[in-house]
Amino acid sequence: MTASPLEPIAWERIVADVADALIFIDTQGVIRVWNARCEALFGFSAGEALGQSVDLIIPEHLRSAHWHAFEQAMARGATRHGAEVRTTRATHQDGRRLYVDMTFSVVRDAAGHALGSAAMARDATERYLAERARKAAGG
Repeated sequence: MTASPLEPIAWERIVADVADALIFIDTQGVIRVWNARCEALFGFSAGEALGQSVDLIIPEHLRSAHWHAFEQAMARGATRHGAEVRTTRATHQDGRRLYVDMTFSVVRDAAGHALGSAAMARDATERYLAERARKAAGG
């Protein structure tokens, strides 16, 4: 038994209803998909984020490293860390520093050419700061 293809509206519902922040950026780093969980996590509405550079949420001091890794992933057609969850820094619209657990993947067309990158993100700020405080206290 084969599954029937999802109707276009179903894909929109998946993006809208997934439990984590879902971001897709094209090969130029422009935000093309930004779901409601992104709005909750980063503070920017879809209207404010769509069409903008992903630098919108990347702290300035991390941008060079981000773009270097992004360009390598686009050239390779895969991320260096595969499906590994990475904790990284991000910036909220109000300027707060966030720690975010993220997974990244390169999205490719049928011919294997990179179309951009998808990321799933979840706020890890509270956990990360608690772990850091525990380590600093010798625990």
